[in-house]
Amino acid sequence: MRLASAYAGQTDGELENVASHGPELTEVAREALRAELSKRGLYIGQLDDVPAAEEDGAEFRDLVTVRTFGSLAEAELAKGLMDSEGIESFLFDENMGRLYWMNVTGGVKLRVDAENAEAANRLLDENVSEFAAPEDAASCDPDPST
Repeated sequence: MRLASAYAGQTDGELENVASHGPELTEVAREALRAELSKRGLYIGQLDDVPAAEEDGAEFRDLVTVRTFGSLAEAELAKGLMDSEGIESFLFDENMGRLYWMNVTGGVKLRVDAENAEAANRLLDENVSEFAAPEDAASCDPDPST
């Protein structure tokens, strides 16, 4: 209802501009837009070419944390190492690392797909400093006295 009301308040040119971004709209928004365009006798063909969204479009991945870093810089270096070896990886809590650039409470986590965890751990064991604690370590702080 809100979309129908919003589209009804727009000019023909504004509606056509919105319709040109059809693939970016949700299915509900496209339906409301189609109805308003049709009511005004405007061309709706650009919306007909948009493929219907798949029911199972979300992709869920089994990510595991392979290392926790006390600094964002080390986490980014380790991610770069993963990328260079073709292992897709992700940094979690990196925003905290950007906000508190010196030390990250809880650490910046490097995660990979579960099937790549063994290869990632092996690569990290061979190349990353002792400041990167393996995930099973109790703390990510390289100096336990602090």
